[in-house]
Amino acid sequence: MRQLPLGVRIPDRAVFGNFLSAKNQEAVEHLQRLARGDTAGIVWICGPSGVGKTHLLQATCVEANQTMTAGYFPFTELMHLGAGALDGLAQLDCVCIDDVDRAAAQASWEPGLFGLYREIEERGARLVLSAQAPPSLIDWSLKDLGSRFAATAIYQLRALDETEQRAALQHRAHVRGFELPDETARWLQRRFPRDMHTLYELLDTLDEAALVAQRKLTVPFIRTVLKE
Repeated sequence: MRQLPLGVRIPDRAVFGNFLSAKNQEAVEHLQRLARGDTAGIVWICGPSGVGKTHLLQATCVEANQTMTAGYFPFTELMHLGAGALDGLAQLDCVCIDDVDRAAAQASWEPGLFGLYREIEERGARLVLSAQAPPSLIDWSLKDLGSRFAATAIYQLRALDETEQRAALQHRAHVRGFELPDETARWLQRRFPRDMHTLYELLDTLDEAALVAQRKLTVPFIRTVLKE
């Protein structure tokens, strides 16, 4: 696990190298340029659960932390600390805030976000935000905040189709040093929710079990592990 300045702990697997870009190549390339320091500004990543928003924000933070100060902040964690948790974040070179749409219509949070936006912009730093929807479809109380976010670089992530999902699972497995047979990947898709978060968690569980048992990830072995 990596501990990033002022942020939360990020799993080692949250990197660009094990994310299958597929139809989201443009968004990934922009975030990579931002994380390398080749560009700056505000980026808005949106899409339904399971399309990779959290992975991309964490990967951006991990990459940026190699050459600059960076922090990843899930809004669900910030909420417990109160709006004052935003104070000082603008001093970082790269700030990544997940699920920022949860701050909408909250009088204690929107002014702080507006201030963070302005400070980041003035410093020429980087702010990456994720949400379920584009900023123009979110009910902001501060209309100026909504209009500022709507003028940022906005990327709508597209979910992977079945073939791309299998490729993503097999790519993740390969990066971690083992192979996932196509038959096994298809079996997982047929029997579990087809969102990548769930499938990746299953893959992690199966990988650990296979290492302990010194077994390959065959369907019979997975049935045993999952006690189906």
